[in-house]
This record gives sequence, structure tokens and C-alpha cells, in this order.
Amino acid sequence: MPAKVTRREFLGAAVGTAAASTIGYAAPRSRPNVLFILADDLGYGDLSCYGRPDYQTPVLDRLARQGIKFMSAYAAAPVCTPTRCAFHTGRYPQRIAVGLQEPLTRASGTDIGLPPDHPTVASLLKGNGYDTALIGKWHLGWKPEFGPNRHGYDEFFGVLSGAADYFTHEASDAPGVSSGTGKDLWENLTPIERTGYLTDMLSDRAVQYIEKPRSKPFYLSLHYTAPHSPWEGPEDAAIGHTEHGAGPMIEGGSLKIYAAMMKNMDAGIGRVLKALERANLERNTLVIFTSDNGGERYSYHWPFSFQKFFLWEGGIRVPAIVRWPGIIPAGRTTEQAAITMDWSATILAASGTGAHPEYPLDGENLLPVCTGARAVYERTLFWRTRAREAARNGKWKYLKDSDEERLFDLSIDPGEKTDLKKTHAHVFDEMKKQYLSWNAGMLPRPVG
Repeated sequence: MPAKVTRREFLGAAVGTAAASTIGYAAPRSRPNVLFILADDLGYGDLSCYGRPDYQTPVLDRLARQGIKFMSAYAAAPVCTPTRCAFHTGRYPQRIAVGLQEPLTRASGTDIGLPPDHPTVASLLKGNGYDTALIGKWHLGWKPEFGPNRHGYDEFFGVLSGAADYFTHEASDAPGVSSGTGKDLWENLTPIERTGYLTDMLSDRAVQYIEKPRSKPFYLSLHYTAPHSPWEGPEDAAIGHTEHGAGPMIEGGSLKIYAAMMKNMDAGIGRVLKALERANLERNTLVIFTSDNGGERYSYHWPFSFQKFFLWEGGIRVPAIVRWPGIIPAGRTTEQAAITMDWSATILAASGTGAHPEYPLDGENLLPVCTGARAVYERTLFWRTRAREAARNGKWKYLKDSDEERLFDLSIDPGEKTDLKKTHAHVFDEMKKQYLSWNAGMLPRPVG
């Protein structure tokens, strides 16, 4: 049965629709299709519309011009698994055991994954009459009960592990493979053999999915593995799989290869968006693009500090673009603070789908901000890893790293260079208090 819409969600949607009408943007005539695109290890400045100087991403630049570009969007974590847990559930990853994995690896064991009874964006949309598909990376468990098909996805095509070779489709963390590598390409619950460059394969499958005849609206989650290592462009088949451990990747690649990977993903997204246009679905499809965390060694993070794995801005600030023709005005940017779970809440609200009452969302519906019905507003966001913690409220950011606590004013110091905890002790104390209160409601950090 369709999930019930709460009074709060109904009123929020009604306000958003009314305001959209007053500014000349008509309300949708039917539930929209949803295309959610998630890049992997894409740094804040890795799109040319966000400042990348050495290559161009014309498709995503155009998408930004057609919708709204978020300048203060964040990932829920600085690494893959917890952010993906946050998106699928709409909740802080620290509420669920698999969300504490940084990231999930073979060493974590095969008995941990996203619980099969936990509602997800896909299961809620499916219950509300949507066709659902995940194409790309899962990284939330290997056993069938932890996989995409048990979490509301009618179809799955992609990889279960954290990374795979772009040509051989081998993964260093493929489950049950004692040598440490194994094929990791799946069609639903069946391992398959295919030939091709993985980014192209994901783009092509997404095009096929959009062009299928159907009588229901669709939700397509397209989770690229690019530009995550191994760094292999579409012409680099001879390079071979590069192993890496739990820390930052330190082998292989170059700026030239990274550019080739990015331009290939950008072109693939272009083919997917063109399929929407050919199918006459463009105007009734909500498109959201973002990344699962900050970038790695070849990413462009300016003006931010550090990268993936860290809670400094370079590890969690990510690009985010939202397009819905006729509903979201084109050519806008916003400083609204956003986090991964907000995209979950926004998708559910746009589709008229309510959250499960026993699993309240931590994300907020940002559609009113996107349409202009609501002004930018302040809110408090939280992060926690095994070794670090952070919170942001308005311009202020509390950060604890290497047991040292700091306070930054991001409005004048986005690079987090000047610690203000002594000169603004009252702000520091309040931010830390808010963090400790939030943390008390989360699962404890893993031991060891």
C-alpha cells in the first residue's frame, strides 16, 4: 500500500506548490520520475562549474544552469559506506551498525550490511507505486538479505564492493575470495560477465532503463564508481587493477587520467539526460546530482583543506545540483546548507511519499528552497568518524581532529586556518554542547 503522508510533509508540499505557482512555475501534474546521480570520491571543485581549471564538464555545467547549484552541500560522511547508508535510509549513518563502517570491507565480515527490515527511499517509493532501479555501486553488504533487491529495488546492475577495476570488474574486496580479488559485477542476485569500461556500462544501462515502456513513474538511482580509484580512463585497459588498503589511495593515476575519467562520466550523464529528453520525460523528472564524499589525490578542493577521510571541509563539502524544469527556476545558486539525507527527504516529499513512522528522517525537504518558496535558513549538521567529530551551524563549525578542538568561521575562513575557540568561547561551548547532545542519541563508536 502507498505510504501515508504526514501532516508536516503535506503542509510543506502544499506551501512549496503554492509558492511555485506564484513565481510562475507550475505545479507538476503527476508524480515526478526521480533520477538521483551519485559520483564516487568527487571533490567539491572537480566540476568546471565549481572551479576545476584543467578540464571541462559541459553536461553537468549545463545541468547546473538549468536548475539550482548548492554551494554549501555536504556528504554525511567523509567515506563511502556511511554516506550511502545515510542516503538510502534518510538518517544519520551513526544510527545503524553498517553506517559505522569506514568503509565496509572484507575485513568487516559478510554478516554486516543494511538491515533488510529497515525502510529505504527505494522501498518507500516502491510502496507508493514507483518502478525502482539501482545501477552502479552498492557498498552496503554482500549477502542477498543486505543487497539492493531486498531494499526496494526492482532491478540492480552494478558492483557490491567499494571499488572495482573499470575493465576487468575485479574488486579487491569481493566477498569470499581468498586471493583478495574477484569479479564483482551483478545483475540482481546473479554474478555476470560483461565486457566494457564500467562507467560506460552504467551509463548505457541507465539509458536502457529510462527508455523502457512503463505505466508507472520511475526512481532510478545511478551510482557511478567514477572517479574512485583505480584511476583508469577509457583508454587505459592495459594499466590493470591497482590494489589499495583502508587509507588514502597512493598508487597510480595522473591528472590526465583523472580528467579522462571525469569527462567520460560527464559524457555518460549527457547520454542519460538525452534519453529523458527523447522519452519526453525531461519536464516531469526530478534530477539530483552530488558526491558521496570529498575527493582524493587528483581532486581540486580549493579553497578547502584536506580530503576524503577527514572532517575538514575538503573531506565532506561536495557539489550538488538539482533540476526540475518548470518547478525549480533555472540558473540559481544557493548557500543553503544541505547534507546527504536531505536528498532522501526531498525525493520522498516531491513524490508524495511519507517516511515510515518508526524511522523518522534526519534529512529535510529542500524543495521549497529550490523553488524559492523558502529563504535560506540556518540549521545544525553533525558528523562523526572513529577519530573525528564536527558540527556546523550557520557560519560556525566545530571540529575535533587528532584530539584537538577548533572553532572556525566559514563565512570568512572556508579553508579553516584560524581557530576562534578562545576569542569566541561562548560559541565554541554552545557548538560542542549541541554536538554532545546529538552524539548521545547515536550508536557508540566501534571498539578497537
